[in-house]
Amino acid sequence: MRIELIRVTVRQVAENYLDNDEDGVIGYDGKLNIRPKYQREFVYDAKQRDAVVETIRKGFPLNVMYWAVNEDGTYEVLDGQQRTISFCQYAAGHFSINIDGHPMAMHNLTHPEKEKILNYELMVYACEGNDQDKLDWFKTINIAGAELTAQELRNAVYAGPWLTHAKSIFSKTNGAAYGLSSKYVSGAPIRQELLEKALYWKSDGEIEHYMSVHQHDQNANELWNYFQNVVWWVQQTFTTYRKEMKGVEWGPLYDRFNDRQFNTDELEMRTSELMQDPDVTKHKGIYTYLLIGDERYLSIRQFDPRERRAAYERQNHKCAFGTRCHTPGNNTGQHVFEIDEMQGDHITPWSKGGKTIAENCQMLCIPCNRDKSGL
Repeated sequence: MRIELIRVTVRQVAENYLDNDEDGVIGYDGKLNIRPKYQREFVYDAKQRDAVVETIRKGFPLNVMYWAVNEDGTYEVLDGQQRTISFCQYAAGHFSINIDGHPMAMHNLTHPEKEKILNYELMVYACEGNDQDKLDWFKTINIAGAELTAQELRNAVYAGPWLTHAKSIFSKTNGAAYGLSSKYVSGAPIRQELLEKALYWKSDGEIEHYMSVHQHDQNANELWNYFQNVVWWVQQTFTTYRKEMKGVEWGPLYDRFNDRQFNTDELEMRTSELMQDPDVTKHKGIYTYLLIGDERYLSIRQFDPRERRAAYERQNHKCAFGTRCHTPGNNTGQHVFEIDEMQGDHITPWSKGGKTIAENCQMLCIPCNRDKSGL
């Protein structure tokens, strides 16, 4: 990892400063990517913004900034985006600051005052190295201000034609990926959350490896095609949309079940039944449950304290499994338990139609409740 301290002036960084809103912010005569395309905008309030200019105007030290060195020799601001935008905007005449009680824009200053600002030397660390070194370093310095997300850090490391194309699809507000998936996938495009989700699904969690392999690809069509297939599969499998479908981990379900043929009418009937079941407390988990069959995704309602107490008294404080009890030394089933040593259990399992009602509650000692599936 090579980390080089470079000294540049405000004049140099502000040269040909261009703010294209969502299409990014450029400075340093086109050599510095201050804010990449389709990245969330970190904005100082007026007080913070003015303080940056005042610091420079008075010749006080400004906090060190970090730039990533791209393969083509250009740079990308990793830390210091707000400070850079603040002094570039002032140099470009976008706002004024209060000096001796008067609003003073750049054009209101005397020539020596302007030169003092423009000739101010910035302390910048330029970071260059292999992908893993840069990622580790960026994580280390990403500790102050408006922190970059994990995906924003990855984007700084794996810049290239693949990422440019991927961000045009997944990171643009109201872009193609958002338009297709906003009802099914959680995440803000501008925060790179939609891109991160697509990558996580496609790479089986190995996001950095995937980005490293594809960094120099000319397009991100493989990722985009996969993401579209996931959403289309969801729409075709669960034909009635419900708001609970948003935020389900659809990617792994698609990977596992996309080649299976489902009776969509039956799936819809079961979905409706489960949505109405008072014992199902996690409706979002219904979709995963219907495919995988694991009740834990439903968070079946537990017996309340009153129901557990009634069963505890009805059983004379003994485990409902009697001589089959798994507590050591209770082979007779006569051991008396404290109520906090026991847990409520469905006599008839929920999966077989049993309801979470007092009449269907039995109290088991903790070992029995944990091991009941093996009885």
